[in-house]
Amino acid sequence: MIVFAASDKGGTGRSVTSANLAYRRALAGDDVCYLDFDFGSPTAAAVFDMPGALRGVQGGGLHSYLQGRTTEPVRTDVWAETEHEVLRHRPAGSGNLVLLPGDRSGGEFTVGPDMLRRCVDLLLRLNGEFDLVVVDLSAGRSYAVDLALEATSRREMRSVPARWLVYHRWTRQHVMAAAGLVFGERGIVAGGVTRGHDKELLTGAIRFVRAAVPDPESPLWSQVPPAQSAWMRKCDQDLDVLAADLDIGYTRLLGSVPLEPVLQWREQLITEEDVLASRIANMETLQALEELSRKLTDDESWGQP
Repeated sequence: MIVFAASDKGGTGRSVTSANLAYRRALAGDDVCYLDFDFGSPTAAAVFDMPGALRGVQGGGLHSYLQGRTTEPVRTDVWAETEHEVLRHRPAGSGNLVLLPGDRSGGEFTVGPDMLRRCVDLLLRLNGEFDLVVVDLSAGRSYAVDLALEATSRREMRSVPARWLVYHRWTRQHVMAAAGLVFGERGIVAGGVTRGHDKELLTGAIRFVRAAVPDPESPLWSQVPPAQSAWMRKCDQDLDVLAADLDIGYTRLLGSVPLEPVLQWREQLITEEDVLASRIANMETLQALEELSRKLTDDESWGQP
């Protein structure tokens, strides 16, 4: 299965959450491949603590491959090459966890026929090799999103299960922007239909993820003044109404990730040690990530029998 990770804007937690979901699935025994298609800023390796590719690789990355400068993109084994102390001791029963980084300072680019052919070939090969392929796309309606829509519209890709996660923060601007990214005049659905996708099937393959969601009922906010507490609850209710009105409410929601200081300041993988040993991260965050990773391939969560 291929999961495309998109977002309405930068700073939504798309990359760090997607990396955590990939990590969770690898821990569960799946072979997982993570592609950094954030061409303008290929920094997913930082989440995995891989110093050799923090801002992409010097050459041979996904930019080089898609533009025909190399026949195979660089692959990095996260378990073997990370500097994260916990990850270096690969857990028993875990699957492979592989990162395909972009090129340093590679930049965005337009999609041409040769690039599309290389992208389709890569996705087909990786889908055959791995249980889960996560493709981290650039924010907004980007060339990376266009490339994903073009590739998945090809006849040879139609038998490959593909799903879309659209991340947004829990604010008015982000809720409106996320709805526009998917359902707007030039959004993902319209762009997909133009390329030959079935509108109903494509829409059914899209789910939203709310990131950095503050919970007015959590202990974190229990000591705020009553007026502020009431205001927060009202804002939360108003956002629920807005999301429902824009058709990105609970029926299209795959899950939410709580406001988590570790993810805000460090943007790292959340491990059991972070929650149970050092206690720098919250159990609610770990549970939310585990639930999201499970729902990625749970047909019922995607409205399928």
